[in-house]
Amino acid sequence: INAEYMGGLEHQQRQALLFPSILIMSKHEPQIPLWTALTTYFGYGLLMFFGHLRDFCGRIFRGKSHTAPDGYAPIVNDFEDFYTRRLYNRIHDAWNRPIASSPGAWIDVYERQSVGYRKPLVMTNKTRKCLNLGSYNYLGFGDPNSPTKPEVLKSLEQYSAATTSTRNALGTTKLHSDLEALVAKFVGKDDSMVFGMGFGTNSTGIPQLIGKNGLIISDTLNHSSIAYGCRSSGANIQVFKHNDVESLEAIIRRAIIEGQPRTHRPWSKILIMIEGIYSMEGETCALPEIVALKKKYKCYLYVDEAHSIGALGKTGRGVCEQLGVDPKDVDILMGTFTKSFGAVGGYIAGSKEMINYLRQTCAGSIYSSSISPPACQQCISALKIISGADGTNLGQEKVRRLKENANYFRQGLMDMGVHVLGNWDSPVVPMMLYNPAKISAFSRECFKRNLAVVVVGFPACPLLLSRSRLCISAAHTIEDLEWALQEIEEVCDLLGLKYNRSCRLIR
Repeated sequence: INAEYMGGLEHQQRQALLFPSILIMSKHEPQIPLWTALTTYFGYGLLMFFGHLRDFCGRIFRGKSHTAPDGYAPIVNDFEDFYTRRLYNRIHDAWNRPIASSPGAWIDVYERQSVGYRKPLVMTNKTRKCLNLGSYNYLGFGDPNSPTKPEVLKSLEQYSAATTSTRNALGTTKLHSDLEALVAKFVGKDDSMVFGMGFGTNSTGIPQLIGKNGLIISDTLNHSSIAYGCRSSGANIQVFKHNDVESLEAIIRRAIIEGQPRTHRPWSKILIMIEGIYSMEGETCALPEIVALKKKYKCYLYVDEAHSIGALGKTGRGVCEQLGVDPKDVDILMGTFTKSFGAVGGYIAGSKEMINYLRQTCAGSIYSSSISPPACQQCISALKIISGADGTNLGQEKVRRLKENANYFRQGLMDMGVHVLGNWDSPVVPMMLYNPAKISAFSRECFKRNLAVVVVGFPACPLLLSRSRLCISAAHTIEDLEWALQEIEEVCDLLGLKYNRSCRLIR
């Protein structure tokens, strides 16, 4: 949670450098009440004014400076350091809450206490049992009574907790080979390669797929792991407005006509990068239309299914199944095991030639330790259950229940009058907060009511669009969600979050 909030500052600046049109807003963004927009700007302005005033007074009256010692260049970015000290630290209790149980539908969360301003919170021995609305445990495989548990424990006895080696050395077990075959079959590709880290799948895989004479066209709201991979590749990077097919086509046409900067030579390749479900928006991509474009202009298409694999589609096979697209029409399918599968790591699936090339050249294979054997077994067991290879319908029941729960919860929030982002069937349900003071207030009030939620503010999202990202699981019961909606409505009434009752809107 903290990584996405704190790392968002670097991410926002990096995206602004890589993707010059990062500030272009999606046409699907909610309409913000005028008064809310004004008070949000005023709130951030007030916080920054008093932050700079305190720094100035500290330098003048106490001789205290937060810059580098004499003769040294600053080791940290000045604005990042200021933002952390004067804004984030005021509300840092809303993040990094440690848990004392498995990330099931209900979790035990440690209570913490403050020992002073800007000092780390101290963990107490008290825990609070909370309904988990923050973890990515979409299909419930992270539960303490998960049906995958017996096989995982057996693999731990046979293979130990880690291979302590890279894939191209002694880090490949039979479990790794079995998992790659299962993933390829499940997503409808010839072959796949698994990585030990979800973030590393994009950040180390993308640079091997395109080089400095290539062009990457990326959605403005793509995940930071994609940004890392794009920057590392050395390719030219352009962006299109979020989920805007017309914007994408205009960039493709211009790129083909003009070619590379200065030389105007044709690009070696054009790679379009999108996500199945955008993790901060809960919104699915416009896949059929983008596939049509990539065929029309002979581009390659890379789809990140971190949040959609296992969660979308009648049988859990992701955004392709959900939107009726043949997986063969998508050149590269990427996904992670950290969400629907309750494990760790990720995969890239595609043609055999491409996957063999990645195994031999990718940094995730050459320099990174392989995914742990117990995590491999967790993924294998989960895949067999989802696909029905275990001989039961438990997997399909989980997929069906996840969809019902997500739509029930989304409808409940909409009926309540709050602003909700995303598409139906998406397990990610962002609820808009807007005002910076409401970020911590919402988190604290929910925690008092035994709800574990994730809140997100600038710079991990645009300044005006602070939100709570609520994640739904198949492990939740309707009774759980009904109770959660009742508690959230109390908080919304207390904090004034029912924005659909506002009459004046920014258009």
